[in-house]
This record gives sequence, C-alpha cells and structure tokens, in this order.
Amino acid sequence: MTLGFAQWVIVAVAALRAAELIWANHNTKRLFKRGGKEYGRGHYLLFVLLHGSWLIGLWIAIPPETPPNASLLLLFVLLQAGRAWVIWSLGPYWTTRVISAPDFPRIRRGPFRWVDHPNYMIVSAEIAVLPLAFSAWEIALGFSLLNTALLWWRIRIEAQALNERREPHSEIAC
Repeated sequence: MTLGFAQWVIVAVAALRAAELIWANHNTKRLFKRGGKEYGRGHYLLFVLLHGSWLIGLWIAIPPETPPNASLLLLFVLLQAGRAWVIWSLGPYWTTRVISAPDFPRIRRGPFRWVDHPNYMIVSAEIAVLPLAFSAWEIALGFSLLNTALLWWRIRIEAQALNERREPHSEIAC
C-alpha cells in the first residue's frame, strides 16, 4: 500500500494521541493517589472507540493521492496548539477521564478563563476539520454527530463532578 500525505498526517495524529494517553494515564494515577474519584466510567470506552474509529475511518476513506486543503490543514495545526494550551493549563489535572475530588481546584487559567470546556470545542473542531481537509465530508459529518451525542453525556457527568468541588477559595487563576 502506498502511503499518501493524508496517511502520514493520520499516523502523526495517532502518535500524538498515543503520547497524550500516556500523559493522561500518568496524571490519572496521581489523581487517584490524591483521593480522586472517577465519574462516568461507563462512557469512557465509547470515546476511545469513537476516536479510534475516526482515525481508522480516515485511513480507509481517504485515497493516498488526495491533495489536502492547505487552509484547513493549517487550521488543524492551529487546533493542535489550542489542544496543547488546554493540556498545559490543566497541568497535573489534565486527563482523558473525569477524575475529581472536593479538594481539587477548579482551573480558571488559560482558555478556562473564558469557556468551561475548551478541549471539547477543540476536539469537535478537529473531528470535522481533518476529514474536510481531505474532502472526506461524510467522515466529518458522521463523527461530528456521534461526538456531539457523547459530549452531551460527558459534559453532564463533568458538571456533576465539578459541582462537588469546594468553591471559591479553591480556584486557580493566572
């Protein structure tokens, strides 16, 4: 099989996600040691399946000779910078699971100064933008709809976890 530019991009995205999972698992273990509790454990596997299927779907659906839309590809790269900003802002509290405890701070720095769920906004954009950069609008539409349904569930779970944190003296702002 000949690998085109799209396939190399997909490999790079998969490698970044694998590195993020390693960091997230490291943080998760530390948060559990500090008394953290996982909320909504049952939905986590659905996110893993969604994101893994999205990458596989892109791999299968995009022919190797498909030229990229440079503007959309640049937007995807900018979204990666936004993703890094979210991870940096959450620091040791960033994880792919919902882990919380009453004494964990509510982060109010970085993009969290303006919006409650910047990572979800970025991921939603990524799920649409990368396929569109390679003319795979069906993948963009289908996975965006599935992601929206899962995020609706996840945000409710996360809101419950955050509501149990002590406020306002526990906020971190920069």
